[in-house]
Amino acid sequence: MAGDEIVDLCAVAPELPRDTRSLLAAGPRALATAAQAVESGHARLLLSEVLLEAPVQPSKCLAVGINYLDHIAETGREKPDFPLFFNKQISCINGPYAPIHLPKVSNVLDYEGELAFVIGRRARHVPKERAHEVIAGYTIMNDVSVRDWQLLAPTMTLGKSFDTHGPFGPWIVSADEIGDPHDLDLRTWVNGELRQESNTRHLLFDCFDQVATLSTVMTLEPGDLISTGTPSGVGAAMMPPALLHAGDVVRVEISGIGHIENTVVAEPDDTATI
Repeated sequence: MAGDEIVDLCAVAPELPRDTRSLLAAGPRALATAAQAVESGHARLLLSEVLLEAPVQPSKCLAVGINYLDHIAETGREKPDFPLFFNKQISCINGPYAPIHLPKVSNVLDYEGELAFVIGRRARHVPKERAHEVIAGYTIMNDVSVRDWQLLAPTMTLGKSFDTHGPFGPWIVSADEIGDPHDLDLRTWVNGELRQESNTRHLLFDCFDQVATLSTVMTLEPGDLISTGTPSGVGAAMMPPALLHAGDVVRVEISGIGHIENTVVAEPDDTATI
């Protein structure tokens, strides 16, 4: 991306991999070639004329709950001593401006504006002080949650993994451009009403803590997506609850990155595949 234009890498550097995950896995030389292609000024398209999809198709999508002090207070939960990770199944991945479904089986739909980051290289047993080395960049995620299904099991995975409930983007901002990922303003609006307003400095377990913990257990792969938790202001915690309905528009904005915006629609009848 360059200003209000994007560069078609397939046209200007056809030797590069055709998807983000493979490009990250190809390593620094491929990324340097991509950067040179962006600077070349060739094969540019207006951002307004393209449809942005999820900027990477991850092999893993992980998230952490109860990770802002103000959100801990509004939920009435105890402050955790260890990050509460859960899976969002990758079939939930969705574009930054695509619709999100109000499920047929629930009307307890909620938003969670979050900073997310993308792993840039294969990594295991990464100490916190080196965690920044394995993060390719940062993005915005709405950890859309179906609250009644979330509570059915302690893993929370079912309520976090409905199809379309992982919109993120609109792009991945490289770590060097972000600077300090723990000083970014985060805001979430629903139908123009500001619902969440915080800063990533209030993360209980920051991005580097999360890399260190996860990489102790599993190998992190290029393109893996980790969402870092949401601040206070979720709909379920409001009095009275202010959950999402068909027609609602949710916008999540993070300084230094941009915004995503998704409209809630009733789950279409044609989602059944049997």
